[in-house]
Amino acid sequence: MDGRKNNKGTKGNKGGRPSKAEEQKLIEKLTPLNDLALKALKESLEKKEQWSVKLYFEYFYGKPQQRVDVTTNDDSLHLPLINFVDSGTEQ
Repeated sequence: MDGRKNNKGTKGNKGGRPSKAEEQKLIEKLTPLNDLALKALKESLEKKEQWSVKLYFEYFYGKPQQRVDVTTNDDSLHLPLINFVDSGTEQ
């Protein structure tokens, strides 16, 4: 309950991933368009359209790794240095 009067909630995952059956129906609808889509992509690649070149390389080679700056205001992180000492005993 979220505090609203007579709130019975909802069933299932309304905003979640579609069911496998729905996904399969969509694939079946779109499959006949594969040749058309590939032809359009080929034509745009021949015209050197930037969006199609980017799309092609992202799907062919995969997207490059996204890098995230974990510092604040371009300051570096100051982590303590840990020195490990060999005690000479082995277990």
